[in-house]
Amino acid sequence: MLIEGKDISIGYEGDAVIEDFTFSIEQGSYICIVGENGSGKSTFVKTILGLIEPLKGKISYNGLRSNEIGYLPQRALIQQDFPSSVMEVVLSGCLNRHRGMFRYAQSEKAKAAEELRRLGMADKISESFQDLSGGQQQRVLLARALMATEKLLLLDEPAAGLDPGTSSQMYGIVEELNRQGITILMVTHDIHPVLNNADTVFHFSHKGFYQGKKDEYFATQMGRIFMKEAGHDHS
Repeated sequence: MLIEGKDISIGYEGDAVIEDFTFSIEQGSYICIVGENGSGKSTFVKTILGLIEPLKGKISYNGLRSNEIGYLPQRALIQQDFPSSVMEVVLSGCLNRHRGMFRYAQSEKAKAAEELRRLGMADKISESFQDLSGGQQQRVLLARALMATEKLLLLDEPAAGLDPGTSSQMYGIVEELNRQGITILMVTHDIHPVLNNADTVFHFSHKGFYQGKKDEYFATQMGRIFMKEAGHDHS
């Protein structure tokens, strides 16, 4: 088990958004986090990243340090017009390990180049990040997240704002990374990665929390409502 939490309550300033839930994240799994706005998804993400502490309970990281989680924030939270090169953006994924030192090792530069090649962006290595398309920027930021980890990627709406074809390409890339052994934890409002890629679903709602295998999830009332709201109700 990669990460475990038992009887956890999370929230801010003593005000719990989710109370008394237990969860586990297995190595190699592909988990989609779904649910309505304001139900605790972002709070859960921040708690997993160690940015906020649980109000109650403890999260156990089994052989995983907080700086070994690759994080891709929502595009809306990322400045997209800064005049850095693609290589500089990817290398910035190492900064949390540098403790104030900003000189990159040759091994880090080699890894950055390899991650860009892995994501089909090797030919953009010297270009300006701000000149790339939205889908290309997402690939570069995914390469940046991979600089921190080969274990766990936490992705917050990675296809938001992308056209359907580019979204499909992004989900395909994430699925391939999962096949290569990287655990995926993805916040999404899009039903397609839940249906096509995930093996496990975490559903947050104002009435509680669900954790379970995808097929079991879609047999629950929560799952049926999510399916219906996404236009995939076949009942």
